[in-house]
Amino acid sequence: MKNNRKHSKLPAWIASINKLFRSAPKDRQTLLELLRQCETTNLLDPDVLIMLEGALHVSDMRVNDIMVPKVQMDIIAYDTDPGDLIKAVVASGHSRFPVIGEDPNDVMGILLAKDLLAYFAQPHTGSFDIKDVMRPAIFIPESKRLNVLLREFRSSRNHMAIVVDEYGVTGLVTIEDIIEEIVGEIEDEHDFEEEDNIRQHGVNRYTVRAITPIEEFNARFGAALSDAEYDTIGGLVVNAFGHLPKRGESIDLAGFHIKVLRADRRRVQLLKFTKGEG
Repeated sequence: MKNNRKHSKLPAWIASINKLFRSAPKDRQTLLELLRQCETTNLLDPDVLIMLEGALHVSDMRVNDIMVPKVQMDIIAYDTDPGDLIKAVVASGHSRFPVIGEDPNDVMGILLAKDLLAYFAQPHTGSFDIKDVMRPAIFIPESKRLNVLLREFRSSRNHMAIVVDEYGVTGLVTIEDIIEEIVGEIEDEHDFEEEDNIRQHGVNRYTVRAITPIEEFNARFGAALSDAEYDTIGGLVVNAFGHLPKRGESIDLAGFHIKVLRADRRRVQLLKFTKGEG
């Protein structure tokens, strides 16, 4: 009898987990609550919880939720001089580029930096033709679900798709964009050095650590954001939202369009700033 009484007084979180294994959660919110209870009681690593939440989040999202708009695409013109082509690839820090014809909506193919380097590593007698090194482009609608696109990327081994509507090209999306929605911003050799708080990507796009002092941000951009109440950009942005934002939420502030790239249930960690859209 004593043993039975002990088991009847199990902590609430254990009772919830027992319930989870006895029957499937009736809805997604119930599943999320159970997963968060597991994280609170140290049965689930916080990073794992973030990935599980991200995977559930992605299943509700479509391409137009995360695509890079056409005006922000780093493209290569089909008739770019070979010397300028290499400079553009190196300066951008990207590994894949849409190749555009005379019409801005004419995406002729995708240029991979590694294919370009391999081409110029070999001797060639004729003139350079970008068609010799580019790969076929794939085109998808804005409405395609991200979980479906991720499966297609994996099966086809493509890493980039051009997004179109009835009028033409509207943007692009990469497999990295989808994965980042699940696991958070992926850092590579083109992302932050250890001491960096602000990193530029393209002409007017930046990734900014939430811990960046407002004074440092103002000095970098010639801004005049007040640090009277908050010391960091993260604190200022959270105040502007009026709540702790989740990954993917965005807001316009001080001449920037700001998107949350990485956050957990306690703090914002990484932000994307696009200048001139706020």
